[in-house]
Amino acid sequence: MSAPPDTLLQHYQAIADISSRMRALAQSQRWDELVELGTHYHQAVERLQKMAPLDDEQKAARRDLLARILDDDAHIRQLVAPELDRLSHLLGTIKRQRTVLETYYSTVRPR
Repeated sequence: MSAPPDTLLQHYQAIADISSRMRALAQSQRWDELVELGTHYHQAVERLQKMAPLDDEQKAARRDLLARILDDDAHIRQLVAPELDRLSHLLGTIKRQRTVLETYYSTVRPR
């Protein structure tokens, strides 16, 4: 059985609230909490597929919520990108160090 349309709008509102909290966490660089809340966000979005469609008036309200969600998403991506770049650089450095150590130890070890 599908949920009534007002419940669907409430669900969109809940998703918008989650995205706002995620944005605040990204601005505060609280990455672990952001990732955890991101899981809840994805689960909430997946539940939308099982809900009834909206009428035209409700679609207008949904459009405003979607605009808010997309704005939050854009800001989160902008805030997370430097952290992802930093982690990528760090992983690259670790990989290079490991390769150097493996090369060094393979030439130092007696055979």
